[in-house]
Amino acid sequence: MNRRYDWQRLQQYVAGLFNGAGLSRENAEIVAESLVQADLRGVDSHGVVRTDIYLKRIQAGMMNSDGDVTVERSSGSVTLLDGRNNPGAVIGSRALEHALEEVKRQGSAVVGVKGSNHFGTCAYYLLKAVQQDTIMIILSNASQTMPPTGGIRPFIGTNPFSVGVPAGKCRPFVLDMATSVVARGKIIVAAERGEDIPQGWAIDKHGNPTTNAREALNGSVLPMAGAKGYGISMFVDILSGVLTGAGFGRYVNNMYENWHEPQNVGHLFVAVDINAFMPAALFKERMDRYIREIKAEPKAPDVEEILIPGEIELRCTEARMACGIELPASVEKQLEAWGERFGRKLSDALKE
Repeated sequence: MNRRYDWQRLQQYVAGLFNGAGLSRENAEIVAESLVQADLRGVDSHGVVRTDIYLKRIQAGMMNSDGDVTVERSSGSVTLLDGRNNPGAVIGSRALEHALEEVKRQGSAVVGVKGSNHFGTCAYYLLKAVQQDTIMIILSNASQTMPPTGGIRPFIGTNPFSVGVPAGKCRPFVLDMATSVVARGKIIVAAERGEDIPQGWAIDKHGNPTTNAREALNGSVLPMAGAKGYGISMFVDILSGVLTGAGFGRYVNNMYENWHEPQNVGHLFVAVDINAFMPAALFKERMDRYIREIKAEPKAPDVEEILIPGEIELRCTEARMACGIELPASVEKQLEAWGERFGRKLSDALKE
C-alpha cells in the first residue's frame, strides 16, 4: 500500500530542499508550491516528480538561483521580462505579479518573458489571477517533442495554451491544455510497463504510426486534432518564443538532455480586468448562469454529469488535500536522497 503525504508538510519539505540548494526561502516556497499544487490537481507529470531535475540543474549551474528577474523594456500595457535563467516558477510568479499590477491600472496587460525554464502548470498562475477578478491567458513554449503536420521528427513542443475565467458561486473556468494528443509521460509509463499505446498517439522515427511505446519514444508524440493542434502549437511558439526573444522550435533546449545551455523558455501572460467591461459581480452572475445552463443540458447515455474545464482538477485538489498525496516509489527515493544531502527527512511529511 502506497504511503500518503500531507500536502502542506510535503510542500515544506520540498521548499527546504530548494532552500538548501541555494534559493531564498521565498523563492524556494514558490517553486515547491507550484509543484505540490500540480500533484493536488492530479497533474502528477508536473508535480514533485520534477524536483529532482530542477535541483540537478541548479546544482550543475544550469539554472540560476538568485531570483533576479529584470524588466528589459516596457511600453504602455506591454512589458518584456528577462528571467535571467532562474527557476521557471519564480519567473512565472514575477510575470503574474507584474501583469496583475498593470491590469488594474490599464484595464489590460501583456507580459512577455524570455530566459525562463520549465515553469510548471499554467493553472498554478491562472488560479491566482481569477481570485483577483482577472481573466488570464497564458502561453508557453517547450522543447521539441512533436513534428509539424507532414513531418517525421520533433520540431515543436507540446506548447500549452491556457485560460482562466472567474465565476461567482460556481467553480472558475480553468482550461490548461498541451497541444499534443496525449502527454508524453503516458507513453513513458506504457514503455516501462511493456504495454502498447493506442493508435494515433505517436509515430516512430521513420514517421510511421506505431502502437509500440518504445518506438514512440524514439519518434514523436502527435499534435492533438492533427493540423489544428500543430497550428495552435506553432501559434503559441511564435507568441511566447519568437516575439519575446526567447528560444523557439529547435532553440528551446531540453532540460533532461542539454547540460551545456540554458533552456531559454518563453512565456506570454495576457491579463484582462473584468471591471473594465462591467462590474465584476455582474460578470460572475452571468458566468454562473452560463455554467449552470451548460451543466443542465441533456446528457448522452452513460454520462452522469457534464463538467466544465478545470472542474475535475479542483475536485481532485479537495480530495487530495483531505486524503493525502501518493508518490511513486522512484520519486520517494529521489526526494529521500536529496533530503539526506540537506538534512531533512521525507517521513516528516507523511500524513498522520
